[in-house]
Amino acid sequence: MVTPAPGRHGDPDQTRVQHRYHRELFPALHDWERTEASIVEFTGESGPKGLLGLDQMGHFGPQGCDLVTGLVRDTFPDGMLTVGELGSGFGGALRYLADALSTDGGGVARMYGIDLVPEHCAVSRRITAAQGRRDVTEICADACDVPLPGRTLDVIVVTGSMPHFPRPGAVLREAARLLRPGGLLVITEEVSLAPPGRGPSAAFRAVHPPDVFFVTPLPDRLRQLREAGFTGVVRRDLREWAVALLADRLKVVRLFHGSVVGIYGAEPVDLIRRTLTTAREEYLAGRLLPSLLTARRAEAT
Repeated sequence: MVTPAPGRHGDPDQTRVQHRYHRELFPALHDWERTEASIVEFTGESGPKGLLGLDQMGHFGPQGCDLVTGLVRDTFPDGMLTVGELGSGFGGALRYLADALSTDGGGVARMYGIDLVPEHCAVSRRITAAQGRRDVTEICADACDVPLPGRTLDVIVVTGSMPHFPRPGAVLREAARLLRPGGLLVITEEVSLAPPGRGPSAAFRAVHPPDVFFVTPLPDRLRQLREAGFTGVVRRDLREWAVALLADRLKVVRLFHGSVVGIYGAEPVDLIRRTLTTAREEYLAGRLLPSLLTARRAEAT
C-alpha cells in the first residue's frame, strides 16, 4: 500500500467557492448519518448503491458508475487494481466503484479518493469508517497536485467532476503522471464539454455558476489529452442516454417529492430540479455534449 503524503490544498478561492456551492446544494450531506437513515427508508438500499444519492443526485449516479465499471472490467478483466478518483466529493461513486469492481472476478487493491474541499473529505472519511472499509483512502488535495508517487495507479476515474476543475489541462497532466504506462483514464463528462464555437445558455448559467462550472470545447479537451501524454482516446456520445436518464430522475423528484424533500430539504430539491432540467435542455439543444471518454497512458519507451 502506498502511504500518501499530507494533502496539498491548491487554490483557496476555489476551495471556498466549491464548498459554498455544494453546501447550498446538499446541506444534508454534512449530517449524513440522519440523511443515510432517510435514504435507506426511501430506497431500501443500505449499501453504496443507496448512499450514492448522497452526492450523485445531480450527476449520472449509479448508471454512470456502471458505465465506468464496464469499461474498467473490459480493460483489466483480471488482477487487483489500484484506482484513483479525481474530484471524489463525498465518496459516493468511490465506494460504489470499489464494490462494483470487486464483483464477478478481479478486484480493487486500493481506492484513492482525491478532493479539494476539506469538508467533503471529512464526510467521506466518516462514511468510509462507518462502513468498516479498508480499501478506500481519502486524500484532501488539488487534483493538479496529488501527493502520491508517479506511476502509482492502474486506473483513474473522474465521475462528473471535470467542470469543477478550472485548469483541466493541468488535471489531465497530473492524471498521466499518476498512471502507470498503459493505465486507463475514464471520464464521465456531464456538463463540461461544449461543441466548438458554442456554450451553455443563460438559463443554464443561472444554476451552474461560471466560477463553479468550467466548460471546455470538445476539440480543446482532445488536445489536452494528447498533450498530457494519452493515446487511444475514444469519445462515446451519451446524449440520448443522458436525456433519458435525467428525465427519469426528474420524474422521481416529481412523484416522490415529499420523500426527496425529507432527505435533502425543500430549497436544495428545487435547486436540484432546476439543475437537472437545465442540463437536459442543454443536451437537447446540443449546447453541451454529455460524453464518456477513455484514454490510455502512453507506454514507456
